[in-house]
Amino acid sequence: MAAGQAVIGVSGATGQLGEMIVRTLRAQYPDIPVVALVRDLAKGAPLAAIGAELRHFDYDEPGTLAPALAGIDKLLLISGNAVGERERQHRAVIEAAKEAGVGLIAYTSVLRASETSLPIAAEHKATEAILKEVGVPHVLLRHGWYCENYLFRIQAAVDHGTLPTCAGDGLISAAPRADFAQGAVAVLTSREDQAGKVYELAGSTSFTFDDLAAEATRLSGRPVTCVQLSKPAFEAALVEIGTPPFVAALIAKSDMGACDGGLFDESRTLEKLIGRPTTPMSEVMAHTLRP
Repeated sequence: MAAGQAVIGVSGATGQLGEMIVRTLRAQYPDIPVVALVRDLAKGAPLAAIGAELRHFDYDEPGTLAPALAGIDKLLLISGNAVGERERQHRAVIEAAKEAGVGLIAYTSVLRASETSLPIAAEHKATEAILKEVGVPHVLLRHGWYCENYLFRIQAAVDHGTLPTCAGDGLISAAPRADFAQGAVAVLTSREDQAGKVYELAGSTSFTFDDLAAEATRLSGRPVTCVQLSKPAFEAALVEIGTPPFVAALIAKSDMGACDGGLFDESRTLEKLIGRPTTPMSEVMAHTLRP
């Protein structure tokens, strides 16, 4: 470890976003010490192989948290995936970070958390409030939707010829995880004081579901039609094809959020952070779509 360098800790480091961030840090800033905070040390072995230090860290095991955070200067707190449990989990991490003397927490919240109608925002709003209450210096990385969120639906649309939704003509400003990861790295490695900053992060370009259907048609050579349904009808259709009811409800709420403008942003804040336009949805689709 290089003397004098701030130590960066990344929670959820074996998750899709977390692993990208650790790998980007190690590749672009090899002199910065990186601690990969993981539930499963064996799963984190590939990160250790590229020079990250592994520490056991489980949101549901409070006793593991403060010891694992010892010596960490900046913590990237990646939101947990246990919907309904995250407020409790995040509080445990934030309180442990204060106990351990962490100098800055960067938290992955949701786009315009303070005003959005997206139901998923409730736990993010609560976490932002906890950060203020506990009093740890923090910066908010409010993420829009990932392009990857739509890929399985687009592939199914190519296979079946229809892309059902309840999003209407709502615009979605999505970017791939890799671009959000690069944005997080830019904040964590910045020489400027980040405490108190709020970044509304989304894609440089936007699309509707009609756009997705047209692009799927172009890329696959097979006709895909966007079908607009009511929210109850869309949710029922998802359940009918085997989607678990809980997941179907989340997807329908997400699409309704798009209809209400909750997934649209034109600030280009992420673009400014990473120094280039974000990768467009069409390019992400081109790399993954099967004809």
